[in-house]
Amino acid sequence: MPARKTWESIKATITGQFQALTHPLSLPDAPQRTVPYDGLRGLVQNFRYDSLAGFIIFLIAMPLSLGIAMASGLPPVAGLISAAVGGILVSQISGSHVTINGPAAGLIVVVVGAVDALGGGNEGYRNTLAAIVVSGLTLFALGRLKCGELGKFFPASVVHGMLASIGLIIILKQLPVMLGVQLKVREPFEIVMHLPHVFTHLNPYVALIGIVSLLILIVHPKLPLAALKKIPAPIMVIAAGILMSVLFQMNESHDYTFFKQVFSVNPGKLLVQVPTDFSKLLTFPDFGALRMPRFWPAVFSITLVQGIETVLSCAAVDKLDPFKRKSNLSKDLSAVGFGSAVSGAIGGLPMIAEIVRSTANIASGARTRYANFFHGVFLLVCVATCAALLNRIPLAALAALLVFTGYRLATPRHFKEMHEIGAEQSLIFVSTILITLATDLLIGVFSGVAIKLFLHVLRGVKPAELFRGAVDVQEGGENDIYISPRGACVFSNYLTLKHALDSLQPGRNVTIQFDKTTFLDHTVMEHLDDFRTDYEHLGGKVGFIGLDRLKCISEHPQCSRRLERQRL
Repeated sequence: MPARKTWESIKATITGQFQALTHPLSLPDAPQRTVPYDGLRGLVQNFRYDSLAGFIIFLIAMPLSLGIAMASGLPPVAGLISAAVGGILVSQISGSHVTINGPAAGLIVVVVGAVDALGGGNEGYRNTLAAIVVSGLTLFALGRLKCGELGKFFPASVVHGMLASIGLIIILKQLPVMLGVQLKVREPFEIVMHLPHVFTHLNPYVALIGIVSLLILIVHPKLPLAALKKIPAPIMVIAAGILMSVLFQMNESHDYTFFKQVFSVNPGKLLVQVPTDFSKLLTFPDFGALRMPRFWPAVFSITLVQGIETVLSCAAVDKLDPFKRKSNLSKDLSAVGFGSAVSGAIGGLPMIAEIVRSTANIASGARTRYANFFHGVFLLVCVATCAALLNRIPLAALAALLVFTGYRLATPRHFKEMHEIGAEQSLIFVSTILITLATDLLIGVFSGVAIKLFLHVLRGVKPAELFRGAVDVQEGGENDIYISPRGACVFSNYLTLKHALDSLQPGRNVTIQFDKTTFLDHTVMEHLDDFRTDYEHLGGKVGFIGLDRLKCISEHPQCSRRLERQRL
């Protein structure tokens, strides 16, 4: 089966393909021969590598965490709390080795939706903290129930659509902030209608900071000087933003005239606001919110996004780990859930296993979980000692970071990739985006899943086969085994086939036969390709027989396939 994998594209999408954010770091040229020790012995053995990597990730995580919190409708310090808890606590109980935990752009939409739905303002903040705690405990329980693999079964086109819609919402909501315009409308399509107003009423000082910040992010990977490339792009954005805020005297309220028009500068609305009194940093949840009708949908939304992104990110990091270690996805899910519950209990955002910072972590030479730990310690020290400096950061610079992030999530390249896989993938992808923009994330995601199931039925899959798979397993010799999926094999019944594959001992000769298969969907094709890669890495062999009897619905190597007789 061809090596091209759309799930890897999804994993790259979750990183936002933020190469400009983590550039110019590059992955190690070759894997190390000796796997590092874990635990305290690993701390001593790899201190110089992990402490340096942790510091670099701290520089990347600090501005992103501030911006994500701001965009989520929570105080900026909430992002730093989440990242610090993710580093210090979750690193020690997770099932991964070089993954960085903290807040992520993908959570912005569900958190800001929860804040609005649960009262808005400080009331909505405290009620949302309660939802984060309950969501974290739910995720912890799911991990303990060994549900870590389930997040990988969502259809690729639906996950792409979910991430793209999140990216578009981030762009729409942060563009006015980047240009210094306050809008009262909050729904995506309403913001689109007000974009002419945003561009004609922008605040020149604020807009200049935002535009320069965005240009830095775009140009950073192409800088000719290697020394400049070694400085993380987010730090360059923050440094430039602070310098420009000093130049424009944004720490003092005043008016200024630009082309005979008067504009106002209000530090409370244009700069980060982090309490300088350490005792005021923490905020506690109001669990009276459990009685609110919208509380549980908010919990479910946060849990869904956390679970999917964490599982996919951990799987992606495993492929980058130079020591080829494998994460325990269920254990990592539990750890992230527990960390989110602790974070929410003291005023922080929920967290995920964050692929952007994890990629940079590996590229910086991290060897063990202590790189994540050190990044959390540095963040905690920053919050405790540098609040005054953080309060000089313009919100426009953070908004530019998020607009850039949103673009990477919704880049036009993903539309092209979905179309190449097949027309039905484009339909699911675009439908998920439009329904999410018009309603909310939960409705959009499950509408995308429902559309995919409906299209499977139109292509000849029997309704009874949608959630019930059938697989024959036969021993063929001392070291040979044959696995034959029967009927339709689609994302919603893949657990049956997966269970058969997971039960195989390493080192065997596995033949997967499709002579009894009537339909294979795109998601299953990708998972089979992943299985072959992983199993052969462990010393076994995997072959596919009978794929040619199934007709491809497009020219993409991992498109859906069906028997010709089932064509409608």
